[in-house]
Amino acid sequence: MLIFKKVLQAIVRTSVRFQSSGAAAGARAASATKASHGGFSFELSDQQKEFQELAKKFAREEIIPVAPEYDRTGEYPVPLIRRAWELGLMNTHIPEDCGGLGLSSFDACLITEELSYGCSGIQTAIEANSLGQMPVIIAGNEAQKKKYLGRLTEEPLMCAYCVTEPGAGSDVAGIKTRAEKKGDEYIVNGQKMWITNGGAANWYFLLARTNPDPKCPASKAFTGFIVDADTPGLQPGRKELNMGQKCSDTRGITFEDVRIPKENVLIGEGAGFKIAMGAFDKTRPPVAAGATGLAQRALDEATNYALERKTFGRVLAEHQAVSFMLAEMAMKVELARVAYQRAAWEVDQGRRNTYYASIAKAFAGDIANQVASDAVQIFGGNGFNSEYPVEKLMRDAKIYQIYEGTAQIQRLIIAREHIGKYKQ
Repeated sequence: MLIFKKVLQAIVRTSVRFQSSGAAAGARAASATKASHGGFSFELSDQQKEFQELAKKFAREEIIPVAPEYDRTGEYPVPLIRRAWELGLMNTHIPEDCGGLGLSSFDACLITEELSYGCSGIQTAIEANSLGQMPVIIAGNEAQKKKYLGRLTEEPLMCAYCVTEPGAGSDVAGIKTRAEKKGDEYIVNGQKMWITNGGAANWYFLLARTNPDPKCPASKAFTGFIVDADTPGLQPGRKELNMGQKCSDTRGITFEDVRIPKENVLIGEGAGFKIAMGAFDKTRPPVAAGATGLAQRALDEATNYALERKTFGRVLAEHQAVSFMLAEMAMKVELARVAYQRAAWEVDQGRRNTYYASIAKAFAGDIANQVASDAVQIFGGNGFNSEYPVEKLMRDAKIYQIYEGTAQIQRLIIAREHIGKYKQ
């Protein structure tokens, strides 16, 4: 563990000890705060500001200068991932007893927004680790956590969430990859698709069907496994050439008679679907934070350009048509930020946040696309040119309406949760 990460861990632990030793004073302060602010505060703590500033500095000084080149080549950003690991800006969810920082969801989202501001493709490569490890965090036993989460804190390794298939994206219940139990092992055969970090992962969370009965409900038909990437029979495919976020590593994964020991089963046979879906409640707020970071970057680029470019004797920002566009963009960014922060806060309160997570993910994903598109419009012909930053933002934004549950799936979830309140 590098010295900088140790310093960050010390900051977190000191904060926890301070909060514990000052419980009585904290209670009095909280009481006073509630009396004057109704229980709400939009002020970040000093520790949160430190993490946010660290991520902001890293994004602006180290990510932004090289992001265009990674976009051009599609090369996996190993040096930046290693640097993020050294700084303690990835694997932030891993508990302290496994060597991690054990940050709250809210804190992690603050970091994610800043990293995405620099480049959402690089941020996705970093944040995909959180998705891959989340099933182990929420459902792994102590031995599994120590072995697989601890591994990620000892060196800059990657993991991946291996669920989507060529014929089963939003329809997770349609997964066909089979795991058949034989003795103390499960034999897995099937194919996964669109796996982020697929070619870089050291291990995978895998969802496979263990009950062959097609009438068996999804809640009992699937099992979650941890699979080492070097297991015989596991073969990553070629890197996919995507429209945006090009440096993120996305591949198909083929499983041919892959043997997984029973001790790598999470919770037990049939619990996989619930684990996989439960992970989304925890990871959709960071995805929304990433979309917000991209939208903020688009707004900043458009505003700066509008204050420099002149037409008809005035800078663009002085034309009402453009100023109104900027106002709409600013409104959307601010509301997306509040949405992801509410969803993350719900996680940290220990409450089921499905409703808020889907609202945040759907809204932020949509506004990332709208704000990026408006930024291109404000840049005019220059916006359509790759020499300027906004065309990349527009390409990168689209995936936020697709991965970790499409915009349409989020609306199905929101409708279900909303209507369910009225049926109780």
